[in-house]
Amino acid sequence: MLQDSLEMSLLYDTYGELLTEKQKICFDLYYNQDLSLAEIAEEEGISRQGVHDSIARAEAILRSYEQTLGCLEKERAQKKALAEILLNSEKLKSAKDESVRSLAEAIERAANSLKE
Repeated sequence: MLQDSLEMSLLYDTYGELLTEKQKICFDLYYNQDLSLAEIAEEEGISRQGVHDSIARAEAILRSYEQTLGCLEKERAQKKALAEILLNSEKLKSAKDESVRSLAEAIERAANSLKE
């Protein structure tokens, strides 16, 4: 459940602006503010079932966007690749050849600039 909540929050951070205003509000209150369906229904003046349906539609839409666009998966792959690049450049910095060390430092600077 916690992993699913984290995944939903990441999907919302990435694609949330593509949801309707009602979906954004219900989703935010449920996942980020940790309100129950009944609390959201009372706050928004709609039925509990309406809140549930809005959140379920938002979840399906967010998953669909990720399946189609893959932004989160691409970001994860990039972070993993950058970590590997940095790890290997760190190993190269201990080489005896000055030109290899210099190139390793240039690679490290370039990789770090991508992290920002």
